[in-house]
Amino acid sequence: MAIEDKRKHLEFIQGVINRMGKNSFLIKGWTVTLVSALFALAANDANHSFVVVAYFPSIIFWLLDGYYLYQERLFRKLYDAARDKNEIDYSLNTSSHDDGFKDWVNSCFSKTLLLFYGTTILTLIVTMFYLKPQ
Repeated sequence: MAIEDKRKHLEFIQGVINRMGKNSFLIKGWTVTLVSALFALAANDANHSFVVVAYFPSIIFWLLDGYYLYQERLFRKLYDAARDKNEIDYSLNTSSHDDGFKDWVNSCFSKTLLLFYGTTILTLIVTMFYLKPQ
C-alpha cells in the first residue's frame, strides 16, 4: 500500500469530520436566530405563546446537533483505526465503531451541547415567567 493512498483516505475521513463540525456550527446559528426572532415576536405582542413555540426548534436542533456530534465522534474513531492499520480498505463505514443509541444520547448531553442548549432552554423558561400576564 502506498503511503500516498493512506494519506488520501485519511484526508477523506477528515473532510467528513470537518463537515460535521460545520453542520453543528450552522445548527447553533439557526437556533439562536429562530429563538431570537420568536423572542422579538413575544416581546412585541407581550404574548408568551411565541416563547412556547421556541421550545420546539430548540429541542429539535439540540437532538440534531447531538447527532452531528455523534457522527463526528464515529468518524474520529474510524480515523484512528485507519491511521493505525497497515492495510486500508478505503471504506467510510463507521458501523464497526458504533455503540448505538447510547452514544447518541451521550453526545446530546456532552458538556458543550448541554451548556449551549441548556442555557437556551433555561432562558426560555425564565422568559416565560417574565412575560407572564400580571
